[in-house]
Amino acid sequence: MININTNTQTLDYYQGNILQKSYSISSSINGVGEVEDSFCTPTGRFKISEKIGDNVKLGTVFIARIPTGEIYSKQLFNEQADKDWILTRILWLDGVEERNKNTHERYIYIHGSPNEFMMGVPKSKGCIRMLNQDIVELFERVHIGEDVAIIER
Repeated sequence: MININTNTQTLDYYQGNILQKSYSISSSINGVGEVEDSFCTPTGRFKISEKIGDNVKLGTVFIARIPTGEIYSKQLFNEQADKDWILTRILWLDGVEERNKNTHERYIYIHGSPNEFMMGVPKSKGCIRMLNQDIVELFERVHIGEDVAIIER
């Protein structure tokens, strides 16, 4: 089970009722919400519908969930400073409540991000950003169908 708290900007991973690890994350700079094109982080209950990027190199750049063959670098960042980088691994979320059923179609993920991106503060465009090393660790622990809850309190 994954619990994400947008107020504390943390992702807690549980096995059963036992907390295994807590990670610092970055949710949407626009806050929470389920409206299409709002670039908000949805709330409620979800499942991991797909795991993408198994065994790709740390820092692999993804566009439309496809590895581009590039590895993230400071030079790439300088060339595309405004890009919302999706790196290393992707956990694609699917909403299981009526209010968040559009989550999959909104392409909301838990994914890796450049080390230059600050965690612990809302800065994403709707997804849950994690440090690359953290998303690799989480990716190895979770499975498709894993329960995810995103709360704001």
